[in-house]
Formats: sequence, C-alpha cells, structure tokens
Amino acid sequence: MICEWVKIITLYKYIRIRTRSNPNSYIMPYRRLPNTDNARLKALKKAYNKGKEIPPFKLAYSQSSLQKIQSFLTGYEKAISEYKQAYNKQIDNNKEHMNAQKKARLYISHFIQVMNMAIMRGEMNTYTRTYYRLAENDKKIPTLSSEKEMIEWGEKIIKGEQERLAQGLAPITNPTIAVVKVRYENFLDSHKFQKILQQNQQRAQHKLVEMRTVADGIIQNVWNEVEAYFSDLHEEEKRTKAEDYGLIYVFRKSELKEPNHDQDEISTGP
Repeated sequence: MICEWVKIITLYKYIRIRTRSNPNSYIMPYRRLPNTDNARLKALKKAYNKGKEIPPFKLAYSQSSLQKIQSFLTGYEKAISEYKQAYNKQIDNNKEHMNAQKKARLYISHFIQVMNMAIMRGEMNTYTRTYYRLAENDKKIPTLSSEKEMIEWGEKIIKGEQERLAQGLAPITNPTIAVVKVRYENFLDSHKFQKILQQNQQRAQHKLVEMRTVADGIIQNVWNEVEAYFSDLHEEEKRTKAEDYGLIYVFRKSELKEPNHDQDEISTGP
C-alpha cells in the first residue's frame, strides 16, 4: 500500500512538471465507481453527510438526489447486515452439520458391514441383503458420498431392518438399528436446518444484489451532478472539490509506470 502511494506521489510530481513545460501532456485519472457493498455504503454516507452539512443552494448535487439517498440508505445498510448475519450463521452451523453427517455415514456403513460379515460367517443367508434394497450377491457398501445418497440409504436400511424384526428374525447388533436411526435422524434434522439457512442466505443475497443496482444508479447520478457543478473549475481543483463528496479518481496501472526521462526533476521524498 505504501509503495502504491509513493508511485502516486511520484506521478503527481511528474505531472506537475510536465504540465508546466507542456500543458498538452497532462495525464487524466479516471473516475472509479465503488464495486463492494462497503465502498457503496461509504460513498452514499459521504454524499449524505455533505447534504446535511451544506445549505441546499450551495450543495453540489440536487435535493432530489439527497432525498433518494436518505430514503435508500437505511434499507441498504440493513440489507447488508442481514446478508452478513445469514451468511455467518450458515458458516457457523456448517461445522455441526458436517459432524452429524459424518457420524450418520459411519453408522449406516458399519451396519451394512456387520450384516455382510454375518453372511460371510454363515449366520445369515444372502437373501438378507434384499431387505435393505441391496442386490442379493452384492457385497459392496453404497458410496454414501452425497447427502442425497445418505438420506436414501439410511431410509432403506431402517425400513429393511424393521421388516426383518417384524418377521421375528434376529436383529443386527453393534450397531443396532435403534442407534443407527438416532444418528440418521440427527443428520436429517441438521440437513433440513442447513437447507433453511442456505435459503435465508440466498434470499438475503438476492435482495442485496437488487439493492446494489439501485445504489449504483444513485451514486452515479450524484457523482455526475457533482462533476457538472464543478465543471468550470480547473481539473485539479474540480477533482479536489469532488473528492470531498466521495468521488474517487484513480490512475491506470500503465500511467503509474515511472517515466525514464526527466529523472533529475523527480523526488519521491524520504
């Protein structure tokens, strides 16, 4: 950041030198509109504060623009806050959700493994797999790589074991289906809650995106009015006055390259 400011100061001094010797060589910075919510909010507040401090007949932008800022600013600030809260709540809950997901996956997988080992030992026949909607000769464990697969297979395992027990067959233990069901239902509750948080975050984001468009329109209109108000002034003075209203001027990277000539006239300071 310091280096960038040194470059800007250097270029500024170079511009003044070149302007004195050749007015046609003056380099013009360009106006940059804010592109983040914080920057937009800062620009709106800067213009609004000017509107409160300066009498209407001296204000560099119109009263209608001031009214637009005033009616929009509170809602925009609230929308930013609501989006941040929704986003942070989703992120904070995600750790707990991932833990519930991990445990449910582990118990579902272990239940199927125990059943397969019982078949290998001859304690159960291969037909047992069909209760859980598995192929009779399929020894593989379902991947359970997605939440959709976990919901699907958790339901199949629980229903299948309940069918077996209803027929008086010996239950699978370690883990029992009761323990698997607890872990599975904890995961389902967490999954549903996380979906609600995601929907809240998406709604807040959608609302904020719409308000950004309005904010950009207000800021651009105010900045245009400010520049028009100071249009009769010299470029340097006009920009200085405009910057008091929050306008931002920057040099392009190509213009920040230090010239190779007139080096003896340039001083960057200590």
